[in-house]
Amino acid sequence: MSMPKGSLAELQAAVVRFRDERDWMQFHNPKDLALSIAIEAAELMELFQWKDAEEIRAFLAEPGGKERAAEEMADVLILLLSAADAIGVDLHAATLGKIAVNARKYPVEKAKGNARKYDEL
Repeated sequence: MSMPKGSLAELQAAVVRFRDERDWMQFHNPKDLALSIAIEAAELMELFQWKDAEEIRAFLAEPGGKERAAEEMADVLILLLSAADAIGVDLHAATLGKIAVNARKYPVEKAKGNARKYDEL
């Protein structure tokens, strides 16, 4: 898997620019952005609903399948970046902090190769 180009800060700046050009900040409060993230995440989930692993592979291989998933994923990220801006969260720092928390909850020697929750390890 190749690393994406650009930075999270560049993406956030592009999202803010897009929003501001349309005078949409008035609609971007934390509650509505959180709801919108959940709605877009549900649209992503809907693409895979009722499909087994083989059907998902086939869907992603068909023309437009992967692109549809990418569009829904991008919608979630755009709204997440918008929410971070509205709340004043540094997503880069928050993500690194959460990875550190998860590393303590899921030490490699206990968590590697299994999907149990941290309190079941």
